[in-house]
Amino acid sequence: EVSRTVSDVIHEVGLLVQRGVKEVTFLGQNVDSYGHDFSPPQDLADLLSSSEQIDGLERIRFLTSHPSDMSSRIIEAIRELPKVCELVNLPFQAGDDEVLERMRRGYSQAEYLEKIAELRETIPGVALTTDLIVGFSGETEAQFEHSMDVLRAVKFDKVHSAAYSVRPGTIASRQYPDDVTIDEKKRRLRVVEALQDEVQSEINSQLVGQRVEIMIDGHSRGSHTGRTRTDKLVYVARLSGEIADVN
Repeated sequence: EVSRTVSDVIHEVGLLVQRGVKEVTFLGQNVDSYGHDFSPPQDLADLLSSSEQIDGLERIRFLTSHPSDMSSRIIEAIRELPKVCELVNLPFQAGDDEVLERMRRGYSQAEYLEKIAELRETIPGVALTTDLIVGFSGETEAQFEHSMDVLRAVKFDKVHSAAYSVRPGTIASRQYPDDVTIDEKKRRLRVVEALQDEVQSEINSQLVGQRVEIMIDGHSRGSHTGRTRTDKLVYVARLSGEIADVN
């Protein structure tokens, strides 16, 4: 991993803002490890704090995070910096400790849930999204149910679920057979999606009648569309590019 310097990133963001950009997203396969290769080390919280000072920038997002590298300092920065959106994508990939070990994820289910608890305790109203793989090599029905336990316990705002497939060159492809059938993977995906539909309906129903800030960035179904700070899609009759408060 090689990190761009804070000054380099801030310079680019400043140029984007001069061209009219109001929101930026910092991307990394593991964005929370940003700055670990600097001497002395810096981290994502430093980049977020520096970005906060850019005049004209309205919103800051980042992804994708890793449970082992999302520090308390980063979590506190999300709470303290007004421009940083209260949205965290924290993949857990599997809810069973044996499967997590085979995936070489570096944490247990309990450690992941502790991180979720810290996020919710520290950041009022935080929205949580995640990634989940079903049918990883050797995953039994009981182990899949441990993933469902995590989904039921956390109630994520959004779940990106996928069926495991072999990626050539990885340790998993060399060490573990792809032994869960395609039909079983599809069934497990349907189970995940059915539960998540219920959870999302429950979460979104709580927003009915509330006033929210959106950034309008598109057009669909004859209306302009915008996103809340927690990435909820809203349809409204407004001009593109504005920030507006809507019911």
